[in-house]
Amino acid sequence: MSISLRERSLFALIALIGALIITRGLAAAPSFTDAFYHLNAANRLVTGQGLTDPYLWTYIGAPDTLPAPSHLYWMPLTSLTAAFGMWMLNAPGDYAAAQWPFALLFAGTVYVGFWLGWRIGGTRRQAWVTGLLTLFAGYYTRFWGAIDTFAPYAFVGSLCLVWMGLALTPRPPLPHREGKLERRTQSRFVYWTLAGAFAGLAHLTRADGVLLLIVGWAAIFWPWDRRVGAWHAVPLRMRLTNAAVMSLAYLLVMLPWFARNLNAIGSLLPLGGTQAIWFTEYNDLFNYPPDASPAAFFANGLDTLFRTRWEALVGGGGLLSGNLGTFVAVEGLVVMTPLMLLGLWQRCCQPFLRGFWLYALGLHLVMTLVFPYPGYRGGLFHSAAALVPWWAALGVAGLDDAVDWAAKKRRRWNAATAKRMFSAALVGVAVYLSLVVGLANRAVPRGTPALYDKLLEILPPDARVLVNDPAQLYYYTGMGGTVLPNEAPDVIPAIAQQYGVDYVLLEGVTDAGRANAAPARLWPILTEAYPFLTPVELDVAGVKLYAIQR
Repeated sequence: MSISLRERSLFALIALIGALIITRGLAAAPSFTDAFYHLNAANRLVTGQGLTDPYLWTYIGAPDTLPAPSHLYWMPLTSLTAAFGMWMLNAPGDYAAAQWPFALLFAGTVYVGFWLGWRIGGTRRQAWVTGLLTLFAGYYTRFWGAIDTFAPYAFVGSLCLVWMGLALTPRPPLPHREGKLERRTQSRFVYWTLAGAFAGLAHLTRADGVLLLIVGWAAIFWPWDRRVGAWHAVPLRMRLTNAAVMSLAYLLVMLPWFARNLNAIGSLLPLGGTQAIWFTEYNDLFNYPPDASPAAFFANGLDTLFRTRWEALVGGGGLLSGNLGTFVAVEGLVVMTPLMLLGLWQRCCQPFLRGFWLYALGLHLVMTLVFPYPGYRGGLFHSAAALVPWWAALGVAGLDDAVDWAAKKRRRWNAATAKRMFSAALVGVAVYLSLVVGLANRAVPRGTPALYDKLLEILPPDARVLVNDPAQLYYYTGMGGTVLPNEAPDVIPAIAQQYGVDYVLLEGVTDAGRANAAPARLWPILTEAYPFLTPVELDVAGVKLYAIQR
């Protein structure tokens, strides 16, 4: 069954309107570190300061001085997208101008869901339900409009998997006609070219986006497809050619970024991020100097290995607070989880789905077993955005499979009516969850917080500060600095000397001598005297400010 151009256009319009309302309605201002960072970098680029950072939010891969080349940990496409939005409207610093490309990317992702619903399910109902489930994606809904990787990665990642699926889908043999085989081969090369290019865009969006390239290679050389039919047997030479085409397209997209990094830091990509493999706790991200290593990791034998990976799987706050919870509650909206697994199980041998399930499996394994702390503290949540339209399509397909099975057991059931009713209920659950979570966590413009107003009053405009969130500080005040280290206070003079830092700011200070927005190793500052720190009076509750004597 095909869907008319008129109906496709109608859904595209609904997707666009819905995306604009959701992005602007739920995320009209930056509200967390990632968004502040990407927006700051975009602003600096548009205002002629290049891809540079006036602060450090981690010491991993950090340069020796400030300002420094930006995006030495996170990737640049999110900031470039926001900068493009502001440049097009000639509106530097305007959040709405930075945001509109993200609304378009989200709308494109919703349409990918609509198309996947039709491609996997084959009916108009499944197309519409899948599209609506992508539009109202539960916990993701409030993040689509953030200046972060969610919308860009969902779009380029899901489409990369689409191009892989189309390239892998076998075509039945045709009667011999001159030119037919050549055109079919060219079409396959086009799909692999697009898959490689979008894998490059995914890598430019997220460091773990390179996994899509690896998945593409795995899908090309997948050896367990021995179905009858000459068109299913792919010769090794053809597999090698497909892999080369995909890899070349990926490299062409990544080449400008490789060149920039070679010029800025002397290597194709920053290598410090691999230290995350050896984190023993999440706060190792803020160690100064970065010292996560295999030697320290295995100092207690295999205990740390099992503890960290188990924590990544189940979390530290209950069974569903880790990656398992992300899969069940975030990706599957709880009620859709068994349905999407059923839908995948029933179709797992289809070549079109090979890239998808290899990526889904690989992503969850990498974020649990290889990079556990970055994974369960947000990495999986960000990267699984590319799976949203795919899981929605498989969830709807699994719903139909379950209804068909039940209808065989209950002869009085009208399967068609039941599918419509349960589909509507599934969309209703998604809409309800999206609105409840989204409206409760809306990010709206609130002006400059009182703390930053006070800092602007008492500190020089060029002051640099050791602070919990340097990106947020810079957004509101224009002051640079570095992140609070996960170390004892004794390292502060070294940091101050290296990066020209003038002050230390501790937030969330309690009467019990704690600073809830600072690593515990720094809490002695509140109860002990250090000769290199001088208290500065700051009339803001729960905040302590110290001048650094350099």
